[in-house]
Amino acid sequence: MKFFNAIVFIFVLVASVWAAPSKTSGGYTAGSAKLLGAVESKSPFSGDRLFSTLDSVGGTGSWMEWDVNGVKDPSLMGILDPMLKSANKPEMVWVIVERTKPLVAVLLPKGAGEVILFYEVSKFDAKVVPLKVNPVLSPEVVFRDYRQISETEYVHRDKGNLKIVLLKNGMRFSYTKKDEQPLRIEPGYATKSIAEKRTILRDYEDYFKYEYSLMLRAFVQSTRGVFNWQPWHWYMPEWNSKFMMKRDELEAILTSGRVPSMWILFKAKTERNESIVLSTSGNGYWEMEISW
Repeated sequence: MKFFNAIVFIFVLVASVWAAPSKTSGGYTAGSAKLLGAVESKSPFSGDRLFSTLDSVGGTGSWMEWDVNGVKDPSLMGILDPMLKSANKPEMVWVIVERTKPLVAVLLPKGAGEVILFYEVSKFDAKVVPLKVNPVLSPEVVFRDYRQISETEYVHRDKGNLKIVLLKNGMRFSYTKKDEQPLRIEPGYATKSIAEKRTILRDYEDYFKYEYSLMLRAFVQSTRGVFNWQPWHWYMPEWNSKFMMKRDELEAILTSGRVPSMWILFKAKTERNESIVLSTSGNGYWEMEISW
């Protein structure tokens, strides 16, 4: 049934291209992007319908919210600039990257209702810039999806095991979900052949790639306006590679045979001497600590 519904939605989406705004009407443009279609609602989208529509198009991918104050990708701004300069400004913009070409969804007012426009861009093309923590952090923006439970603690409204603790000089994000198969050190790694070691290293790297993406979804994508990078920049090797755990670091741990209390997957120091560390226990606990 889910497959059938997806097929029906695709036909609706393709058909709606003919009714979608043109590149020059009403300030809507595609720039170098391809306009795929539009889904309209005569009244504002309910939360459930909005996200079911996005998920029908995005599939199993993760939609990321565009930050108006973050780094600007020219390919995306070719779509958004005319809208932002018009009277009919976007209410929300989302991006998904788990596909051959990134997909962009723009929610706009339309009469008494709303419309979601879907665009495909060839790639995100912003020039790499140093990571930084924004100097002004508004709790109303940053913790929009969290509820405050004490003077220094916040809990996610939908995930009670996702928390933020404010520190004297920073903040700590944590996510807990018991892992039935905790990560183990490969026994006898030091005595393995070169070919065996390569295979083992790739397996660990794949595992940590998943752990890293889980932390990005939990921490970076659940807040707004903390960093200057857009959420998708955190996934791009040209942006994150110098901060990620290196293969020789991983190999040294495997060779030692000792499991660290926390595996540091990402560690960055900004130009203003702020520190951002993403780490995992390998056993159902993840953490991002920001200090300044």
